[in-house]
Amino acid sequence: MSSLTRRSFIKWAGAGAVAAQTVSFADIARAAERRALPQGTPVLVVVTLYGGNDGLNTVIPYTDSVYHSLRPQLAYREDQVLPIGENLGLNRSMSGLKTLWDNGQLAIVRGVGYPRPDRSHFSSMAIWQTASRTGVKSGWLGRWVESQPVDPFLAISLGSTLPPLLAGTKRSGTVLPLNGLRVPSGTLATDLARLSVEGSADSRLMATASRSVRDLFAVGNTVSPILKNPAPPAADLPTAIGGNAGGESNLAAQLDVVAKLIAAGAPTRVWSVSLGGFDTHANEQAVQSTLLGALSTSITKFMSQMRAVNQSSNVTMLIYSEFGRRVRANASQGTDHGTSGPVFLVGGGVAGGFHGEQPSLHQLKDDDMAVTIDFRSVYASVLEHVLLTPSDRVLDTAMPKLPLFVR
Repeated sequence: MSSLTRRSFIKWAGAGAVAAQTVSFADIARAAERRALPQGTPVLVVVTLYGGNDGLNTVIPYTDSVYHSLRPQLAYREDQVLPIGENLGLNRSMSGLKTLWDNGQLAIVRGVGYPRPDRSHFSSMAIWQTASRTGVKSGWLGRWVESQPVDPFLAISLGSTLPPLLAGTKRSGTVLPLNGLRVPSGTLATDLARLSVEGSADSRLMATASRSVRDLFAVGNTVSPILKNPAPPAADLPTAIGGNAGGESNLAAQLDVVAKLIAAGAPTRVWSVSLGGFDTHANEQAVQSTLLGALSTSITKFMSQMRAVNQSSNVTMLIYSEFGRRVRANASQGTDHGTSGPVFLVGGGVAGGFHGEQPSLHQLKDDDMAVTIDFRSVYASVLEHVLLTPSDRVLDTAMPKLPLFVR
């Protein structure tokens, strides 16, 4: 008789069953075969930049005298940026995103933040991921998941842990480890399979725990074969300079998995990926430029892959960070925690160009840039145009929508 009991099973699986479930590559492959996402279904890819990306050195007001006077060592000159109009330029490492901008597939929402900014990484990211300052414990996309029919493949995060934005109160998104899911084997697998069968007398928690383990085995057996396949080609990128030349990053690896699964027809509407390292208190130019280059190259390659499988008009990428940085440089040639910053949207269906008012550096608020767009207006627009869901079902307040999409 196995030492694994019903009680120990619930202790092992039940505590995290509501907060997160883990799916395997094998199950996603099976799901793709049985119920592939219908052609034309909108898909959202959320890219979280952890650490607080410096928006002023991402979308750069290179002609502004205040920008240069407050950042004498960090400011970029006109010949060091990629001009995109209105006296603004992209960081010179973002040549891929500049191409998307030129093609009308990059929207830049300026001055995005929220009232009474919080400069704590933890608190500000919690506000962005829950879309609330009132102590709500569920993520905005977790609440969207709960508004949809039960489906473990609906929203998937690449990585080892579930980000708060996908956590619901009763159901949540799913975690897909980047290197694949290792499901138990042998006697333990047999015991888990037996204990994951729901009984008529099970409580709701026991039934949820049982279902989570069934999902684990199901997805594990489906996605692994897909990941052994080559990723879609990025055939329309240059191969020598920029484009897909140069090294890979963790973000690139995450998006490569997403590209494979989208190409295979995975029935997933929301994907979550991330890139860290943006807390640039020192040596900012070198560090941030490298990170923004990795971001730009990864996204450009991914969108090329989407074009190769005729999905570029269906996929929207949302790229954000928890706050911007202070306008004034610090003594270590870096910047400290600030307030508003730009949010990017990428895709064939976005209304490319500038959205929102550029915060004035001549009218700082407590030495920080003003917030001109509430981030929840971005979310409301994405919910209604990409996830086809009334935003008031998810957000705790009605928010004006932005003209971020062409259809």
